[in-house]
Amino acid sequence: MGLIEDMNRFLESQIDDFLSKNPHLELQVIGAQLAEQEADTEQLIIDLRLQEKQTEKEILNTAQEIKNWYDRVQKATAAGRSDLAVPAQERVNALLPQGNQLWGKMQGLKERIAKAQELLQTIKSRRAEVKAKTTAAQAARTQAAVNSSNSGWGSANNYTSIGNSADPLDAQFRRWEADEELEKLKRNLSK
Repeated sequence: MGLIEDMNRFLESQIDDFLSKNPHLELQVIGAQLAEQEADTEQLIIDLRLQEKQTEKEILNTAQEIKNWYDRVQKATAAGRSDLAVPAQERVNALLPQGNQLWGKMQGLKERIAKAQELLQTIKSRRAEVKAKTTAAQAARTQAAVNSSNSGWGSANNYTSIGNSADPLDAQFRRWEADEELEKLKRNLSK
């Protein structure tokens, strides 16, 4: 068992290392995870709403049954039939807690739906952040590729500029800043 765990740790560290060297891929992985979470949360909301509708039906059925038995209690009492009125009242008394229990269940479902909707909005906003960062990272990679292909022209004319993005120090800072943004995004996702 220890060998398998060691192998899993090794593979995870290799994947983490690869992704840290390729932040654009890590952003894509995070985006895919968020898309999956979004789909799961949407399905949860659908399931909870179905349960809520079913519970509402059960509440209405129970309320109708209570009303029917209550009418029978009234009718039997008016006719002087206590032999029927007493058991009918017992039936009403037995149905009331059942109705209360169903009402509590429905309230709980409403709360869960509200929380799931809040979670869905959070996931959507995080997904939008990741998409924006992915787009920015892809643009930066494209710009870096253009700059590196154009750097031959600048060196042929002995032209250098401190603001040039082919500057190694600038590239290091850009990578460092992108890594910081990625770590910040990871922390936000783990909340």
